[in-house]
Amino acid sequence: MTQSPEQTLTALGFAPQPAPARAFVRHRLAGYCGTLWASRPVGAPRVSVIIPSRDAWGKGFFPLLADQLFSQTIRDQCEFLVVLGDTRQGRAINAAADAAAGEFILTMDDDETLGGDHVIEALARVMDENPDVGMAGGMNVVPDDAPAFVRRVMEEIPRRLTPRVHRVTDSDLAEHGLLMMRREVFVELGGENEVLPRGLDPYLRREFRRAGWRVVVAPGASYSHLPPATPKALVKTFFSNGRQAAFCNRFYPQWVIDTGQAHGESNPGRVPLPLRLPRYAVRMALALTKGKSLLLLSQAAYAAGFAWAYLTLRQEDRP
Repeated sequence: MTQSPEQTLTALGFAPQPAPARAFVRHRLAGYCGTLWASRPVGAPRVSVIIPSRDAWGKGFFPLLADQLFSQTIRDQCEFLVVLGDTRQGRAINAAADAAAGEFILTMDDDETLGGDHVIEALARVMDENPDVGMAGGMNVVPDDAPAFVRRVMEEIPRRLTPRVHRVTDSDLAEHGLLMMRREVFVELGGENEVLPRGLDPYLRREFRRAGWRVVVAPGASYSHLPPATPKALVKTFFSNGRQAAFCNRFYPQWVIDTGQAHGESNPGRVPLPLRLPRYAVRMALALTKGKSLLLLSQAAYAAGFAWAYLTLRQEDRP
């Protein structure tokens, strides 16, 4: 990256916006420190695409993603909102949702790529044709040019890729990487839980379902959000994930929600930690017996981060 994040966004046609108030947020975390940037159509948008980003670079993926967004088939119906510099994903999404003008909001990550120029149209079609659907996610797929290590990680570790669907399918695999929601419902439910450093997807899926809305994965909407590309980076990521999970389990267990591992799998909801630990040990053993070394490595790093943080973190040490 040879220019500042602000220069990158300006060059891509984004303009800075006023700071949002986030008055609708139910579980609010103080300290919003991001800046909101927008690229808006001439007319009123139907879809507000929301992208939290630390640096408008996303490991080099963000400029490519921006080109893909501006090439979407319903580009003239979309506004694009980037929240720059806020390290809390939930807070950043809420900030952009507060400023959004679309009927639907669509969350994405800044380090992913889309599976074609029809992705947003496919998601909007699902929402239009299924009035009982509150949120529709895309399919995270392995790109053809993925390195061998990345491909193995996505194939071995649960939830790192999404089995393809050919019809609208109820699923816990609808995730923030490509997730369209009805903005009015999102606001009514209090938006993202800003207090949680991890577990935003299951929390939000539960809130939508409690309000009577379906949560689905949509056919025709694919994207690629890749895992770390080296063993060292994989260990670092899962250790950090374990630390964040420990913080949530220790201080906010009411929001720690178990999730299904496949489409249509029953959502078990909240499962107490003492019951999850034996199941975790079984998964580790199965990974060992099946020779899934990268799954075993990632789970060992996660367990180490969880154990260390659970014993040492204080509530003010929020990850």
